[in-house]
Amino acid sequence: MNAIVTVVGKDRVGIIAGVSTAMADLNVNILDISQTIMDNYFTMIMMVDISDTSADISEIRKVLDVTSEKFNVSINLQHKDVYEAMHRI
Repeated sequence: MNAIVTVVGKDRVGIIAGVSTAMADLNVNILDISQTIMDNYFTMIMMVDISDTSADISEIRKVLDVTSEKFNVSINLQHKDVYEAMHRI
């Protein structure tokens, strides 16, 4: 099952490494990633495959919440279908 992870916050060293490490620790595969800095704000969106993780969505979110606090960014995880439905024009 694919999911979308979004990360937004003030830019600082280590955000990509921290989020990627959290994903790897959960055995979540990053399929695609895009990131940019806009006026000193870090923005990233990732498509991830959560099929091989033993963690459920709520456990993944708890790990991402810890990562979010560590880097002072907002991290959201949504099922890909939900994300796409929310962003249809």
